[in-house]
Amino acid sequence: MDPAFTLAGFIVGFVVGLTGVGGGSLMTPILVLFFGIKPSLAVGTDLLYAAITKGGGIWVHNNKGTVDWRTVGLMLTGSMPAALITVYVLKVLQSRGIDYQGAITSALGIALILTSLAIIFRSRILIFAQADRMAPVRAVYKQTKLPATVTCGLILGVLVTMSSVGAGALGTVMLFFLNPYWDSKRIVGTDLAHAVPLTAIAGLGHAHLGSVDYALLANLLVGSLPGIYLGSHLGIKLPDRVVRPVLAGMLLLIGIKFAAPVLAAVH
Repeated sequence: MDPAFTLAGFIVGFVVGLTGVGGGSLMTPILVLFFGIKPSLAVGTDLLYAAITKGGGIWVHNNKGTVDWRTVGLMLTGSMPAALITVYVLKVLQSRGIDYQGAITSALGIALILTSLAIIFRSRILIFAQADRMAPVRAVYKQTKLPATVTCGLILGVLVTMSSVGAGALGTVMLFFLNPYWDSKRIVGTDLAHAVPLTAIAGLGHAHLGSVDYALLANLLVGSLPGIYLGSHLGIKLPDRVVRPVLAGMLLLIGIKFAAPVLAAVH
């Protein structure tokens, strides 16, 4: 066992237990920036790590009745094919000797920026989605809810497969807009039920490409389980308004670093 990777797993698990988000958002950047792991290998390993560590949450939420399985099915209708197609595209690039590490790094940066914004403005987004002035938009949306839900899943499928980021925070924000009157527990439960199979399929796709380090995965899991336990207990004592902005700010800075080439090109 490598104590450095086990410690990284503990830290990320602790943050996940503390805030409810941050698994994919933190693990992949840590592996790339601090350990020099190749982006594709970090993403593939992190996807399976996320699927395993969050898997038990589905059982808990299902028992509490906080999972809307119809919405999960609709989102998976978009995200599963999108994830498989994305893996296929990466395989074609790999077979042709084309280095796609830069694309993964850029996708990771963009996903981190979007995730940080989703964390910072989550409450405001919810209020905005429920506002009276949005009534005409919601009326139109009711007619297109099914394809909109599938489309959201499709977007997440591509983004998560490319970067391992977004299944949690971005999925939650999308569900807020799709279902503005759901309570938070139902949003979280449904998002989790969608995120686990998506990260599992995307992770298995990366395994097929040879971009999963199983020894690294084992080290991360050994550290993450006690980290999640301690973080979840401490999270009860720390105010959400303090923890989430700190996490969001950190993700934003890391995201800007990864997305710098894309941002420079746009500028």
